[in-house]
Amino acid sequence: MSEYGIILQFLSWTLIAGGTFFVVIGAIGTLRFPDFWPRLHAASITESGGVILLLAGLCLHAGWTLVMLKLIFIGVFLLITGPTSTHAIANAALVSGLRPKSQSVAPNKADDESS
Repeated sequence: MSEYGIILQFLSWTLIAGGTFFVVIGAIGTLRFPDFWPRLHAASITESGGVILLLAGLCLHAGWTLVMLKLIFIGVFLLITGPTSTHAIANAALVSGLRPKSQSVAPNKADDESS
């Protein structure tokens, strides 16, 4: 195997491992977060980040073939539909009355001193 091939294999497996890492961390986050909104965020980040890295690694591994073209089409499809579906789910939840929990913010000391 040539030096170029070794570097290409290393880069493709690095991208695949990185994508797998993001997908696994996102799945754990989806299971562990307490309510709907953080879980939706974890799922959308996982889909966007992890799947893109996985597909990029698979494209490098496939080389210049028809498989690479199909993987690029799949990636473009996921880039368009992923954020759109996440937005639609979030909008439907908001319209149905599921509101994010408001966090109480501690007053700033500078605000207390100016009063």
